[in-house]
Amino acid sequence: YTLSLHAALPIEGPHGLSQSTGMSLGEARLFIEAYFEQFPRIRTFMDDTLEEAHEQSYVETILGRRREIPELSSSNKMHRARADREAVNTVIQGSAADLIKQAMIHLHARMKKEKLRSRMLLQIHDELVFESPPDELEALQQMVREEMEGALDLSVPLTVDMGTGANWLEVK
Repeated sequence: YTLSLHAALPIEGPHGLSQSTGMSLGEARLFIEAYFEQFPRIRTFMDDTLEEAHEQSYVETILGRRREIPELSSSNKMHRARADREAVNTVIQGSAADLIKQAMIHLHARMKKEKLRSRMLLQIHDELVFESPPDELEALQQMVREEMEGALDLSVPLTVDMGTGANWLEVK
């Protein structure tokens, strides 16, 4: 099984988006403007995160892991811009890491308690890969969904995408 939690935000700015996608600079600017018009609370989250980060010189993940970012107060504009991206990315990606680690701890304990022969093999960023005998597949899918979607008490619903296959390549 693979489980995916993706945080796709245009936080690299128009230049980075243009370079990574092949869009013109103008197209990248328009895309980012349209994105934030469609999802204004994301802009608010980013602005609030940066304001707090600049006040404290650090950010925290959803479970309170702290990352110091001294470059937030750099006199060099490029260093400050990179630190701003790192601050927002840390909160998003670090919180996703917190969530998947919590889910892994709970899944491991539950799989052991319920005496499943299935095994959690691998974590790759925001995915978990399992090996399961066919007769446990349905039970494992239900367990993974419950533990991933309930790993942390969030104010928004968390949904899990799953796939099955004889190997990881087939699941992709």
